[in-house]
Amino acid sequence: MKTDADIAHSIKLKRIESITRRLHISPHHVTPYGRYIAKINPALLRDLEQNKDGNLILVTSMSPTPAGEGKTTLTIGLAQSLFT
Repeated sequence: MKTDADIAHSIKLKRIESITRRLHISPHHVTPYGRYIAKINPALLRDLEQNKDGNLILVTSMSPTPAGEGKTTLTIGLAQSLFT
């Protein structure tokens, strides 16, 4: 069975510009930190208020698994599965 590190090292990262472009996020809302990481300006939410409602997925849990997987890991995995 592959470890989390093995899986993480086996993938090819996508550039943040291609991801934000695919999600229709304007470049003026994106502050890149290198090629693969960015912060999204919260003003994006205000700018999207007039758009048709989307879907909201709430993630909660009691405590992380013994492997340390908690809400953040689950949320990131869920987001990756929805946008691939």
